[in-house]
Amino acid sequence: MKTINTLIATATLAGALFASSSAFAVDEYNVSTGTTLTNAGIALRGDDAVALATGLDVMAGTAKFTVERDGVAYYFSSKETMKQFAADPERYMPQYGGFCAFGVAIGKKLDANPHFADIVDGKLYLFLNEVAFEKYKDDKAGTLEKAEKNWPGMHHVAVSEVNGG
Repeated sequence: MKTINTLIATATLAGALFASSSAFAVDEYNVSTGTTLTNAGIALRGDDAVALATGLDVMAGTAKFTVERDGVAYYFSSKETMKQFAADPERYMPQYGGFCAFGVAIGKKLDANPHFADIVDGKLYLFLNEVAFEKYKDDKAGTLEKAEKNWPGMHHVAVSEVNGG
């Protein structure tokens, strides 16, 4: 009986740790509401991170070509782009966990749309929509400077807490 109780306690603890790490990753990264079979959220709405980060090309990825990093699934349009990402993920991952850079600049974790993106100094920045993207373009340097200052205080905080909801 003691062995069974120990197994149950261990399984419960493991489940709690897994659930908390998954929830933590959701707040660290902007992911789609769908998940993979391993319970990872999907980054960039399923679009290919390498195509986006190297030429601002929005190309749909597929689950066939997936790399998981920090509990987040990145889909790719080809085996080649998947391999590129796997070799150097930091080069292709969007800044601010994939949240809207303009939103981070104003102290919010907002969704981001890969159709509104920019590459500055080799880094990929995403934006909520055309309005946020146009506001960013009015003062790119100032927006990114504010976002850089804000992100450390927001990075490990739940979306609902950051956004006041």
